[in-house]
Amino acid sequence: MEKLPAISVRPFRADEWRSYRELRLRALADSPEAFCSTFEAEAAKPDEHWSERVASSVKSESQLLLVAESGTERVGLALGVLDPAEPETARVFQMWVAPEARGRGCATLLLDALLTWARGAKAKAVALGVTCGNSSAQRLYERAGFTPHGTPEPLRPGSPESVQPMTLVL
Repeated sequence: MEKLPAISVRPFRADEWRSYRELRLRALADSPEAFCSTFEAEAAKPDEHWSERVASSVKSESQLLLVAESGTERVGLALGVLDPAEPETARVFQMWVAPEARGRGCATLLLDALLTWARGAKAKAVALGVTCGNSSAQRLYERAGFTPHGTPEPLRPGSPESVQPMTLVL
């Protein structure tokens, strides 16, 4: 049996915006029920949008855009953002792991990196929304100490899916 390369997690570099775009669109195509945005909306955005999104994250102390890699393959991403309205709350967005990397600890590595960043940024809590019915994601967050907070909310306008807000007090 061939041994799979270890998974590593690091911030995207500014020059990797094309890779980020490709991975983000792959995530939206693979798991449309997991994100507030849609493949169609994101795919229509110009290159400048993607370039600026990654560049601004690289320069920012209030954002962390992560990529997970298995060897030379990019297999996951996640975004942490300090909430401008609540600077002591970090929010998790865009958490996704490619099907071929699932079950290998990739999501845990991404989440751990975001939690480490949030603590370093002096956040007192981390918040996210998990799609109702996505039991593997919910178990991941519960293992990390997140608890449901409030009632489920619509994923996005017109979607039959709903998300359960969850919070981790740091």
